[in-house]
Amino acid sequence: MSRFAFPAFAAVMLLLPLLPVPDFWITQSIYIGLYAIVVLGLVLLTGVAGLISFGQAAFVGVGAYTAAYLGARLGVPPLLTLLAGVTLAVLAAIVLGAITLRMSGHYLPLATIAWGLALNYTMANMEGLGKYDGILGIPTLNLLGLDLGTGRGLHPLVWAIVLLAALATVRLLDSRPGRAIRALRSGASMAEAMGISTFRYKLVAFVFAAVLAAVSGWLFAYFQRSVSPSPFSINKGIEYLFMAVLGGVSHVWGAILGSGVVRLVEDELQVLLPRLIGTSGNFETIVFGIVLVVVLKYAPDGLWAFVQRWLPQRQRVRDWDQARPLPARDKPAPGELLLTVDAVRKTFGGLVAVNDVSFKVHAGDIVGLIGPNGAGKSTTFNLITGVHALSGGTVSFGGRPITGLPSRQIARRGISRTFQHVKLIPEMSVLENVALGGYLRSRAGSVRAVLRLDRDEERQLFAEAERQLARIGMADQMLEPAGNLALGSQRLVEIARALCTDPALLLLDEPAAGLRHKEKQALADVLRQLKSEGMSILLVEHDMDFVMGLTDRIVVMEFGNKLMEGTPSEVQASPAVRAAYLGTDH
Repeated sequence: MSRFAFPAFAAVMLLLPLLPVPDFWITQSIYIGLYAIVVLGLVLLTGVAGLISFGQAAFVGVGAYTAAYLGARLGVPPLLTLLAGVTLAVLAAIVLGAITLRMSGHYLPLATIAWGLALNYTMANMEGLGKYDGILGIPTLNLLGLDLGTGRGLHPLVWAIVLLAALATVRLLDSRPGRAIRALRSGASMAEAMGISTFRYKLVAFVFAAVLAAVSGWLFAYFQRSVSPSPFSINKGIEYLFMAVLGGVSHVWGAILGSGVVRLVEDELQVLLPRLIGTSGNFETIVFGIVLVVVLKYAPDGLWAFVQRWLPQRQRVRDWDQARPLPARDKPAPGELLLTVDAVRKTFGGLVAVNDVSFKVHAGDIVGLIGPNGAGKSTTFNLITGVHALSGGTVSFGGRPITGLPSRQIARRGISRTFQHVKLIPEMSVLENVALGGYLRSRAGSVRAVLRLDRDEERQLFAEAERQLARIGMADQMLEPAGNLALGSQRLVEIARALCTDPALLLLDEPAAGLRHKEKQALADVLRQLKSEGMSILLVEHDMDFVMGLTDRIVVMEFGNKLMEGTPSEVQASPAVRAAYLGTDH
């Protein structure tokens, strides 16, 4: 939102009960607020992290039933029922997340349906929770001696929580952990190569969404003054997801828009459709199904994308000129043995992709890894960086074995890389993509991000990111969305991101692909400068002129085997290499 839009919207929603509007409007607004709190969690979980969940209604039920049971049966004060409900939701989310978040593809949504049904069925069959009749006689919400009732008094509290939840989500996304969460949709390989534990941040997003759902359930219990299993069924979970998609599943403010549209239209359809059809029933579900298909087809970014066009776009304020440098690692001495690849082997079923390949990289060297398409070069990269598990052989870095370590642990040791197929986050700016590379050089967590206690560290990250972009000649494009760049420029951004990790060894997978001649010359100059600063580079590239004019030694591969190793001149003179590339000895 623009600078003044959020304060204006907040003022309207908080002061609405003081205006001469019908009580029905207040009731509708409370329902919209309750829905929006849940949908904000889905924006982070599904829209940003890419984890589809149909079970959020069950977490709403956890918060609601906890408040109902403790408040109505035991007379526990509301703030303690809130604490208990959130605690139960967090514990449930951690247990369920530990089981289900390691799943991928269609298994994860199916798992959320399963535990959503299980939790709802448990609520509906427990004697202590009233079974299908639920719990009645919940007292009104009383805070600090003030009875808020169920209407105008409760409205400001509901919307204060909505606005705080939206602000917390915005702040979280604009931070070190937020960039890590946004990286999840690009798959695990890139994020793990930057040192990010993808499972950890999946769990952070899952718990965050569960907490918001439980808070919504807590408010719902005191608003309705009764709870039963039906509002927390899988159907409601699907409806929450529909609200997120309709508003704009990746937009924070789309959560409020989607919740409002669904609530208001649903009420109107419940009145209008029976008149048109001549019979009663849940026919609005059919209409929403049709609307969902149309939205997915013609407006996949949701309704907020249309609203956003009319709002001024805020640019990041450049305020990091005086930022302190990020911590830097000690570099190995020139000529020191850095990487040892010893008889590494990788098989995929009966296919031997890499067959007992060995070579070494010394500090300050640029080593080329070349060969025809399908020679196994990128697979070798993936074996070194932990993307693929070794079928045989060992890899050591800095004299210590790294065989079997996950990518993020190898990144901590000082190895960084780019990818054969560019892996950037298109909707994030170039600057933010490069700042993602500084993850391991920073420490701020989610709580500090939400409380805005991470700003000094953020300035350090952006200062370092701009420095690396200036190194590759792209500082003037740092605020551009990465998805708007040409392929060659995206490859340069990947190099800047890898440099932002402050590596001791840099692995570049076809960095010159898609670059024009002058861009290749500029890149070669950058790599020579890195070498002069003590950087070690292992390079896969198909442009032979680029490789021959840059590398100290070259390893040639063919059909997964190491064909030869030598200086550029030795490789150029080799009949075996010419045969591998041209299919002839002549």
